[in-house]
Amino acid sequence: MSHSAIPNNMYCASAGIYERVKNGYFIPESLAAMLEAQGILNSGSLSQQDHQVIKLLVSEKSGCDGWMAAHNLDSDLTALPVDAQGAIRAGQPTGDARRDALARFVSHLQTTSDTMKEDEFNAIRAAGYTDAQLAEISLTVALDIFINTFNRIIGDARPAE
Repeated sequence: MSHSAIPNNMYCASAGIYERVKNGYFIPESLAAMLEAQGILNSGSLSQQDHQVIKLLVSEKSGCDGWMAAHNLDSDLTALPVDAQGAIRAGQPTGDARRDALARFVSHLQTTSDTMKEDEFNAIRAAGYTDAQLAEISLTVALDIFINTFNRIIGDARPAE
């Protein structure tokens, strides 16, 4: 993986580990795969606001309170309104039907383990999300869970090996 493939918006990686990755000092295959997947998502069809909705929800649900500031900053940069950010974190409607459908869908994915019911699937499709975007939503959820978990392991203060 080339250094240019590392996404510029590494939204939740701690500064220390990201610097080591960026400078080529540390890049295990699992982290390289995650960075590659993030690069693919960056060129996908979901909007940056959609990604931020997902990231805010995943971090909120997984208790990633240490990284909420980073997600909030990214949300500010992608023009996700501050009131919408608060509503998303609180599980409340934002007033945007498509965004609210995405938030309900992602929340459902995170709080259930059963197969998606037809009415839930139909609701996200009725909001205009395509099959390809459903795959991107799933990958965004998975990557954010990976990043949150990895950051819990490494913390900000772990010395380089």
